[in-house]
Amino acid sequence: MDNDKPLQPETEDETETELVPQSSAKTLYCEAEPPPTVEKVKPAQENSETDLEIEDNEKFFTTGQKELYLEACKLVGVVPVSYFIRNMEESYVNLNHHGLGPRGTKAIAIALVSNTAVTKLELEDNCIMEEGVLSLVEMLQENYYLQEMNISNNHLGLEGARIISDFFERNSSSIWNLELSGNDFKEESAAPLCQALSTNYRIKKLDLSHNQFSDIGGEQLGQMLAINVGLTSLDLSWNNFHTRGAVALCNGLRGNVTLTKLDLSMNGLGNEGAVALGEVLRLNSCLVYLDVGSNDIGNEGASKISKGLESNESLRVLKLFLNPISMDGAILLILAIKRNPKSRMEELDISNVLVSEQFMKTLDGVYAVHPQLDVMFKAVQGLSAKNTIFLLTNPMKLIQNYADQHKITVMDFFKSLNPTGTMKMSVDEFQKVMIEQTKVPLNQYQVREVIKKLDEKTGMVNFRSAQARRRSPFSARGPGWAGLM
Repeated sequence: MDNDKPLQPETEDETETELVPQSSAKTLYCEAEPPPTVEKVKPAQENSETDLEIEDNEKFFTTGQKELYLEACKLVGVVPVSYFIRNMEESYVNLNHHGLGPRGTKAIAIALVSNTAVTKLELEDNCIMEEGVLSLVEMLQENYYLQEMNISNNHLGLEGARIISDFFERNSSSIWNLELSGNDFKEESAAPLCQALSTNYRIKKLDLSHNQFSDIGGEQLGQMLAINVGLTSLDLSWNNFHTRGAVALCNGLRGNVTLTKLDLSMNGLGNEGAVALGEVLRLNSCLVYLDVGSNDIGNEGASKISKGLESNESLRVLKLFLNPISMDGAILLILAIKRNPKSRMEELDISNVLVSEQFMKTLDGVYAVHPQLDVMFKAVQGLSAKNTIFLLTNPMKLIQNYADQHKITVMDFFKSLNPTGTMKMSVDEFQKVMIEQTKVPLNQYQVREVIKKLDEKTGMVNFRSAQARRRSPFSARGPGWAGLM
């Protein structure tokens, strides 16, 4: 392009700009050259890092970014995405299900090379393939502002796994949250991914769910977990791990010191895998959240897991939903928690288990020792009509009725129970005063329902939450106050 003879802009008021091509084709943003005609022209800049870079101190940053993206679309031959144009200076950009394909992804990547606004990018279900992934990792070599990226369900396969692994093995990115769910990763994809993760300390949250890893992949992942010092959250749900893979994963977890959340639901760990899980819970002091729902774990496996719970001091959430555990296995689990004075368990999900009134009495004893615990079960079998009413009458409705009768707010009722008169109390103290108060008599289960509505998940209840729910206009099954009535 002749710099002495700039092309005519569309309007007289627009500042003239020119896009200057570079000769290098080694990087993403230098592969494309400007078309014969452009809408705006600017003076050439000799040291420009990209041939699509637009710099003009008299214009807003948005204008340059928009022009860059439009030029990129022309270069690769795709229709611009209007949503991206409108939101390219927002921190969060959701381009899921936009049908971008490899070329559309390349245009987005070119535009993001110099973008400093977008920190989270969603590109799920766009059939970006290996070519699109290559464009993205080339962009990430220059962009250090993007921190979270979702490229799930994009048919990446083995070659895509290799491209991603080669890049992240170099730690040359600010990405800490990476979602790779449903990308046709099979056993052979595990090796390159695990090799990269073994040395990468930047990625904190990784989603590899809905892939096709089996026991060999489990062994690779277990070896990676044994030496990884970055991951705090790992989702491996909906894969094909069985006993061998489960044991290998658990062996890796024994010495892991960073992972706090692990999702292994919808696999096939079985009772033998549960043995390894119990050992992990006995030795690991980092895991806070563990989901092993739908893993064919029965009472035998529950017994092994309970052994780990007797000494574990870190786990707060254990999900065992949709496992063939009966009430006998459930009792083993809750008694293990009761025997552990240092247990920090807050949620035990056995919500497919039908329990008895005797179980409920046992659970009362557990709650007395660990008031922060919430056990989710299916129902109480053989419960009399009288006891059903006693257990299930909505506590918030009772409190609201009391408040209405005494012409006070629900928030005032709660505040009156606090000796300090403040709007917050610890969960333990709140539970104690709610059981002891006689204004609105409540049983243990009703008190726990109240706590769940006011709990900030910080060990404190906030009475202002009651006021917020009172104002909410949601339906009876919605999340607002009406849903509590």
